[in-house]
Amino acid sequence: MAVTGYRGEWLSVPLDPAVAGAAAIRHEPDGLVLVEDGIVVARGPYEVLAPTLARDMAVTRLPGLLVPGFVDAHVHYPQIDRIAAHGEQLLEWLTRHIFPAEAAFADRGHADAVAAFFLDELLRHGTTSALAFATVHAASVDALFEAALARNMRIVSGKVLMDQGPDTLRDDVASGRTDTEALIARWRGRGRLGYAVSPRFALTSSDAQLRDAGNILADHPNVLLHTHLAENDGELAAVAARFRHAADYLDVYDRFGLVGSRSVFAHGIHLGTRELARMTACGSGIAFCPSSNLFLGSGLFDLERVAGHGVRVGLGSDVGAGTSLSLLATMGEAYKVGQMRGASLDPFRALHLATAGGAALLGLADRIGALEPGQEADFVQLDAAATPLLARRTAGLPLAERLFALQVLSDDRTVRSTWVAGRLAHDRDRPRTPT
Repeated sequence: MAVTGYRGEWLSVPLDPAVAGAAAIRHEPDGLVLVEDGIVVARGPYEVLAPTLARDMAVTRLPGLLVPGFVDAHVHYPQIDRIAAHGEQLLEWLTRHIFPAEAAFADRGHADAVAAFFLDELLRHGTTSALAFATVHAASVDALFEAALARNMRIVSGKVLMDQGPDTLRDDVASGRTDTEALIARWRGRGRLGYAVSPRFALTSSDAQLRDAGNILADHPNVLLHTHLAENDGELAAVAARFRHAADYLDVYDRFGLVGSRSVFAHGIHLGTRELARMTACGSGIAFCPSSNLFLGSGLFDLERVAGHGVRVGLGSDVGAGTSLSLLATMGEAYKVGQMRGASLDPFRALHLATAGGAALLGLADRIGALEPGQEADFVQLDAAATPLLARRTAGLPLAERLFALQVLSDDRTVRSTWVAGRLAHDRDRPRTPT
């Protein structure tokens, strides 16, 4: 396949600036990325690479700021139609708003329509990869994976295991195992898809199902574990009441073999020192979901404390409790949470969490997140003049201040284009026709 070049201002943050400092940031004000068969084959200053190009090679000039495709480390695709649902905290909100919405995914046609809309919305917001919850219905996973395969997106998902849920959203241990095994066999490794064993959270599965989830995870070394942890005070109290012999919330999962290097836990707001030390030792990670945590009143995630223990962290929109699919906006919310805790989140670190940090959390750091040679060419073209206010605020600003303004003031209009494996997947000025 022919090599294609993309020229513009390139920025990526492969390493955590809190650890690596300025060396974490890679910035070419006038750079060139060369792509062949969807893979980055070279990257560097245009003046350095230009003399090496074949005379007839196509080079596309892309104005604006070019960054890696965003990686959403935790999102619920079936909840997109319940975003901005008023009232209640976590457990009551699930019962009132979410469980009825998810019951509709017993209808495959409904699942197909929502999956297509959801993925197109991700692309419109610059997200090219995501770890996404489906529902208890196996067909909800089929619908999402089929739509992702058609778009060549890197999506990791799995059937929710939930034998203690409401009657309309309940499997059993045997059917949960059968459906999960069949889905892994049918989808894992196709295109850019990955599978995650997905018990919803400790309260919605029996001990037998949690144990079986651990067995499935052990039987399949190439799948992730994706669940919720220590999100909300009401949830913590209910977990403590049910699992009286567990040392803490993380220990509940640990007793069933669900804590390890492939475990991604959403939220982790209310974790003790023992839990953080155990996560560090096991290599588990946390998806930080600031928008959702604020919306449900769940608490303020302590990034400095968690990262200080060496726990891996990525950024998640957590729609539908989260209020935007935009990871730019989510970076802005993360900054506000940090301010409430007396810590100012650096804009380069925020970008790292939404790209390379999320990729590492999903075990994909070698494939996505940094636009390094050998990685997949997923990238986003950001327009700092997308709105009159942004244009006025960012004019003439140095990179760090411009990036921060983009994170605080952006919405989907800021994403001028989204590219998946070197191919244009979304063009703001020529929107995709709904399917």
